[in-house]
Amino acid sequence: MTGGEGFPDGFFARADETPDDQFYAPVRLVTHIDERAIAAVGAFYAELGIDGEVLDIMASWVSHFVTPPRRLTVLGMNASELEHNRRAASRVLHDLNRDPELPFAAAAFDAVVCCVSVDYLVRPVEVFRSVGRVLRPGGVLACTFSNRLFPTKAIRGWLATDDAEHCAIVERYFARSGAFAPAESKLCTPPGPGDPLYAVWAHTRPTTGEDHR
Repeated sequence: MTGGEGFPDGFFARADETPDDQFYAPVRLVTHIDERAIAAVGAFYAELGIDGEVLDIMASWVSHFVTPPRRLTVLGMNASELEHNRRAASRVLHDLNRDPELPFAAAAFDAVVCCVSVDYLVRPVEVFRSVGRVLRPGGVLACTFSNRLFPTKAIRGWLATDDAEHCAIVERYFARSGAFAPAESKLCTPPGPGDPLYAVWAHTRPTTGEDHR
């Protein structure tokens, strides 16, 4: 898939179009952002009050919660990495670029998080739509990202834009999915040296019809 959902042709193309399971087969027990940015992820999750039944998509060996949620499910591409995630109660192998539909029942989770991975999605609007399905009314999807990535696997539209435009791109994913109230975004790290950490998040619409902000 190179376009669609209102994005230009080639937007979702990548330099390396080989199957993702080949790229992610090597075990990488490393962190992809610095300690300051990692702390900002945990602080942001705490600020949103993320707890209960939580799903971490495109996950790896660590989920950056200050206080772990009551029950954490991790979904990712590498079985060994997921097994190393000590906070996970459940682990699911699934390639969202091959199949954007999450393998869970409707309204199964209170929150979904996606840390430093949204830039690799080639069918993000479909994924966000599926996240909206598995979230309970008023549940939140929280996406965090920095300016570090695997350039051969990131989509071309991401590589061609700057940090502010990245926030706008993810906000557009939320809007195009039709599953969420208007998204919000912010820079979570203070100015200065080190990796920046950005967050874009939105809640599903509660059954009352009022936005949960």
